[in-house]
Amino acid sequence: MAGATHFRELTCWQLAHELKLAVYRVADSPMVRGDVRFREQLMHAAASGPRNIAEGFGRRTHRDFAQFLDVARGSLMECQNHLQDAVDRQYLDPADFGRLESLAQRACGAVARLQKYLRGPHPQ
Repeated sequence: MAGATHFRELTCWQLAHELKLAVYRVADSPMVRGDVRFREQLMHAAASGPRNIAEGFGRRTHRDFAQFLDVARGSLMECQNHLQDAVDRQYLDPADFGRLESLAQRACGAVARLQKYLRGPHPQ
């Protein structure tokens, strides 16, 4: 967060947003579109990560922001689970899953690094 003036500048938000857009493309495939409940769950989980990062950025304290990042990490992991489920249902090719999984892991890592900074010793 050091020096960021808008949530879009945060690497974690950029990666989570990239994941969201990629998941939306998966959700738009004919097989996934036919499974309405699964599609809604997948899209909701994908949207929740960047949404919580953005909301946390608007909070007044580092502590509050870090709590929203906890939620964002949980959503990113939920999204990973849904993507694995998409492979299990044969909606998603394992190679495509690997690329999305890698992106989700990068987003989680960036969130964790920002949390470490926010929870570190510095003035609020």
